[in-house]
Amino acid sequence: MSEVEAGMVETDQAVRAHGVRTVEVRVFADAEQVPLVRSFAADIAMRMDFDLDAIEDLRMAVDEACLMLVRAAVPGTSLECRFEAGEARLALLAAVDAAEPTPPSADAMSWRILTALAQSAGERVEEADGGHRVSIELSCGPGTGSP
Repeated sequence: MSEVEAGMVETDQAVRAHGVRTVEVRVFADAEQVPLVRSFAADIAMRMDFDLDAIEDLRMAVDEACLMLVRAAVPGTSLECRFEAGEARLALLAAVDAAEPTPPSADAMSWRILTALAQSAGERVEEADGGHRVSIELSCGPGTGSP
């Protein structure tokens, strides 16, 4: 009897090593909800054996990214976040519906903070349903914390 026939399901190496899968979180696009998303990020990072400095950098990066998006969001809409574990990184794709096509990097100070905390950060503004979809993608690793 094969492992699959015995009820075992194959998972990728990142999941086997860290017990982490892709996690999607949707909350109201409201600053009061950002700590919840930040906590998800920290929990995943702990399971992936990030060092304490890297966990704190990730928490601050997620906080900064989510707050930038919440400020751009159409009232009453959602902040959608997708965390994806890789071999040596945790990626976040966060997005909101926005009335204006203003990229997150237009807030120069917040963008500078975000890019200093993450291994990589990118942004996207797309037209969607008569408005705009604004997103931030960032990536952090287990050894990216401050010395």
